[in-house]
Amino acid sequence: MSNKKDMLDKKVWAVIGASPSKDKFGYKIYKKLKDNDYKVYPVNPGYEDINGDKCYKSIEDLPEVPDVIDFVVPPKISLLALDEAKEKGVKNVWFQPGTFNEGVIKKAKENDFNIVEDCVLVALS
Repeated sequence: MSNKKDMLDKKVWAVIGASPSKDKFGYKIYKKLKDNDYKVYPVNPGYEDINGDKCYKSIEDLPEVPDVIDFVVPPKISLLALDEAKEKGVKNVWFQPGTFNEGVIKKAKENDFNIVEDCVLVALS
């Protein structure tokens, strides 16, 4: 079974870089997951809530360990967030296009994360 199918079967996700702006990918991805019956935690220190859902400042603040973290942030933030993800006990990371570079993937592999590099909007359509 591919990492992609395996991750899409998991139902608790966190979206790092979630946004209340409807034209941003951070919103579209968050909404797409919610519309497909996933439990989704938005993570973005810049917002209190998104569509009425509490928005968390960091991965550490999440009330449970998500099955998958979807990254919708620049590579330098992805790099930092991997440390938090590891501390929280997350195993699966999904990188949207533009959220990773060689350093991010190397760090994710060194820390034994299951990795998907793809657009979740495409994967769920």
